[in-house]
Amino acid sequence: MAVNINETSNDVVAMNGLAAIGKTMDSQRAFFKSGVTKEVDFRIAQLKKLRKAIVDKEAAILDALKADLNKHKFESYGTEIGFALLEIDDCIKNLKKWAKPKKVKTAMFHFKASSYVISEPYGLTLIIAPWNYPFQLLMVPLIGAMAAGNCVMVKPSELAPNTSRVCADIIRDTFDSHYVAAFEGGVATAQELLRQKFDYIFFTGSTEVGKIVYQAAARNLTPVTLELGGKSPCIVDENIKLDVTAKRIVWGKLVNAGQTCIAPDYLMVHSSVKDELLEEMGKAVKKFYGENPEESKYYGRIINERHFDRIERLMQAGNVVVGGEVNRDTKYISPTIIDGIQPDDPVMQEEIFGPVLPVLEWTNVEEVVNFVNDRPKPLALYVFSKNKAFANQILEETSSGGACVNDTLMHIANPHMSFGGVGESGIGGYHGSHSFDTFSHQKAVMDKSLAIDPPVRYAPYRHSLRFLKFVMSKFA
Repeated sequence: MAVNINETSNDVVAMNGLAAIGKTMDSQRAFFKSGVTKEVDFRIAQLKKLRKAIVDKEAAILDALKADLNKHKFESYGTEIGFALLEIDDCIKNLKKWAKPKKVKTAMFHFKASSYVISEPYGLTLIIAPWNYPFQLLMVPLIGAMAAGNCVMVKPSELAPNTSRVCADIIRDTFDSHYVAAFEGGVATAQELLRQKFDYIFFTGSTEVGKIVYQAAARNLTPVTLELGGKSPCIVDENIKLDVTAKRIVWGKLVNAGQTCIAPDYLMVHSSVKDELLEEMGKAVKKFYGENPEESKYYGRIINERHFDRIERLMQAGNVVVGGEVNRDTKYISPTIIDGIQPDDPVMQEEIFGPVLPVLEWTNVEEVVNFVNDRPKPLALYVFSKNKAFANQILEETSSGGACVNDTLMHIANPHMSFGGVGESGIGGYHGSHSFDTFSHQKAVMDKSLAIDPPVRYAPYRHSLRFLKFVMSKFA
């Protein structure tokens, strides 16, 4: 069935809202069946179109992120726009190589045959994006889905309405809805999308909502990637460089006002350096944001009042040693470090997702390992130490989606590594070639010669079990 790429306009999606979802599904399925998206040159051309649209809309994106999260343009470009452009550039540069069939070894007892793996698109994919990095966390998986040759439907987060609108406008102005479609809206829109039968679902958000998405996907046996979160520990040894350690922890915690799924969620510091480290962290806060961070143009705001109230409630335990100021009218919560925290305090029972860092101290490495392992596996883990044996012990004896030694957050910025969770912090990974792999089905193919057809495998079996065991073990 031939389908003209200019046949369906995304204006239909904008006008009809929920009613357009089913119609768009039908048009996308027809377009995918046409085979156009499987052509690598088509994919590259579409990625280039998306790149141009992002560059053209840079000012609007920056304004939207400022309005939604009070992000400074430097931070917005580095963590959102630039991140997405690097991902597109990587895909454009390497896509032909990624898309080629990959030859693999064939066991000798299959003689004469060759084997290879074909990366084929799933078909219709759904991407549901969160509000904390509302541009990057929509565009980066979209890039991977397009690179793999899929048709895509995306739902931006309604909690970041300005960025949602810009993302939807970029998609509607750049692509026809039978290829890539955007659906804005709240819970009703998400529920309607999840009622559809997609071939792949990619969700970024909270663990609780992730469970709902997983249940919806299970009804149709739809494969998923779930990028969730959790309480990511930051473990500090006594053998460190205090000033650099303090700056890197404070930076990782306060980017986007702490509304980062891999932000350090609690600090576990050796008792012998705790006081000095907290003092250095206080200095780092002042160096980054001045005496009054509320007046700093570099410091963000909490997304809405509901999240503000939740974070404020979590600040009641322990002793505030840095910050503690709040302003509900402007959704401002100052960079806050709280000492004297107990493991059963409310701030240790849920992901904070804000600029509040509770502090625990330790004296024995086994305390640290047991504490981390007694809790759900985190999305990220950070360990600071000049002692490689200590760092390796933490990495080897705990489990997390990803990790950094002597830094925070930066492991996600390497496109050569997969980013994703484990256990309650997520399923699957992406970034760079891993995004292409995530949105591709790896089809195994064996090509067997008709010239040779030994009778050994056919009944009636003329050889002993001993002979079969010998062949399978010696000619694998």
